[in-house]
Parts: sequence; C-alpha cells; structure tokens
Amino acid sequence: MKDALVCGAGGFIGSHMVKRLKEEGFWVRGVDLKFPEFSETTADDFVLGDLRDPAFCRSVVDRKFDEVYQFAADMGGAGYLFTGENDADVMHNSAMVNLNVLDACRKRNVRRIFYSSSACIYPIFNQMDPDTPNCTEKSAYPAQPDSEYGWEKLFSERLYLSYHRNYRLDVRIARYHNIFGPEGVYQGGKEKAPAAVCRKVALAPDGGKIEIWGDGKQTRSFLYIDECLEGTLRLMRSDWTGPVNIGSDEMVTINQLADLVMDISGKELSKNHVAGPVGVRGRNSDNRLIFERLGWKPVQPLKAGLQETYQWIETQVKNNSRKDA
Repeated sequence: MKDALVCGAGGFIGSHMVKRLKEEGFWVRGVDLKFPEFSETTADDFVLGDLRDPAFCRSVVDRKFDEVYQFAADMGGAGYLFTGENDADVMHNSAMVNLNVLDACRKRNVRRIFYSSSACIYPIFNQMDPDTPNCTEKSAYPAQPDSEYGWEKLFSERLYLSYHRNYRLDVRIARYHNIFGPEGVYQGGKEKAPAAVCRKVALAPDGGKIEIWGDGKQTRSFLYIDECLEGTLRLMRSDWTGPVNIGSDEMVTINQLADLVMDISGKELSKNHVAGPVGVRGRNSDNRLIFERLGWKPVQPLKAGLQETYQWIETQVKNNSRKDA
C-alpha cells in the first residue's frame, strides 16, 4: 500500500484529494489547522496543527511518503485577497508553510511533492483586456502579479524549483484557475465567485436582485473540483515538473456566470452592480501546454459543475435558515 501526505487536508481541494487518494487505495495522512467543515475526513490519520511551526511540520513528515500534496495556504476570494488588509498574513503564513514543508520533506528523503500555485501569478499587463488575456505559462515573466498572494505563489514556485535543482526533489507545480464545487467555502468573506454567486441566488426571492462587484464584465474561467483532481494526479504521476495551468478554458464574464446560476435556479433575478474588489479584467486558462505534455485537458462544461455546486449550496442555505428559525 502506498502512502500520501495531504497538507491543507481540512480545506476544499485538500479534503477532496484525500477522498480521491483513499478511493485509489492509499493510506493517507491529512494535516491542517482544522478538520473539513462540511463532512468527516476520510484520512486514515488526521493531525491538527500549524505547519508554520517547523517542529510540528517535522513531526508529521515522519517517514518517506510516496506522494506529498501541498495545498495549505492563507487564501480566499477577491474580498479577502484584493483589499490589501490581509497582505502581510497571506505572504508570511503561506511562505512559512512552504519553507517548512519543503525542508521537512528533504530531510525525510521524500522524493515526490506537488505544489498548488495559482493563476494569480500572471502579470497584470497581460490581463487588461477581458476578451484576450494572455495566461500562457511562459508569460509569467517579467513578473507583475495583481496581488501579494500572487507574489507569494510566484516566490514559492521558485522555492520548489530550487529544491528540485539543488536537492533533486521530484517537484510538480500546477497553476490553478478558480477551482469550485460542493463543500467549498460559500460565505464569510473567503468564498470565490462561483460560490458567492450561488449563495446570493439561493438567498434571493424570485423577482429580487443580487449584488455583483464591479460592472460584471471582467472575465474568468472556473474549473470543477473533480477535473482539478484528475489533472493534478496526471501531473503528479508524470515525468514533468511544470509549472502548468490546470483550469478550464471556457471563459465567461461574471455577468454570464450569474446568468448561468440564475438559469439553474429557475429564478428571475436582476443584477445590482456595486463597488468592490474585482482583480484583473480578464483571465483564462491556456491549456495548450498541458495537452501537449500530458495529452489531457478539462472537458466538463461550466454549467454542469455549477448545477452540482448550486444544489449543494442551496441545501446549505436552507438548512441554515431552518436552524435560525
């Protein structure tokens, strides 16, 4: 039996990865500051603790795991990352985790480790036009991310690549583009656009309004969690380091995203555009390189993933309403 360590296993992507690895027959240790919020963990061993602490990190990397997945980070949606109020915490916390995890893996002779980077590393000047953003992997330099979160992710990419060169760690790096799905955060300030829109639509009475930050013409692509896991595992088990985009290339405006969710809900709603953090004007996953190197790219339509996500969030909203009643 192979064993795996999942860092950030209490979070959205990490908890789903634990389930997927268990389905494949792995023995899995999960580690995080918290347990998964919406379901019981399926990890064989789940350790609560702070990966910013080097001693704790060494205690959980206590063997030569076959695969290590590093998802742990201080992150959130636009409301958390683009206000500037959380910049110091985002950079400090995430950098400390990556420094500790890498060093602990090196000292245990762990060979293969996956790092989840982000499309936020791409430079602002290539994402000014919402219709033609440039997010090819090679466009990352010269660097000018739109947030400190993006700068930290870019630094950590270089950190992992340095350990790959100097210590021969078998590093794999993916740049995620807006991963969404059931059991993701949908309220509280750290939620991303699909979850936020689903929550707003679920809460709105038929004939009402939902708020959209900005003019809604900013473009993005969104990748359903199952496809994210598939791309991640294919990269992890390939002979290629990356970095590579893992995301959908079905680009939509935020207004179109809202229209899709409203259509799924069956409600007739209008949009009220308000001031708020919106990030770059355009971003889309360029999937040519991943298809060239791995022979794979995501294929599921956005609406299919939104249907699953909306149904789950609608259920959460209804259950919360009953509790408050």
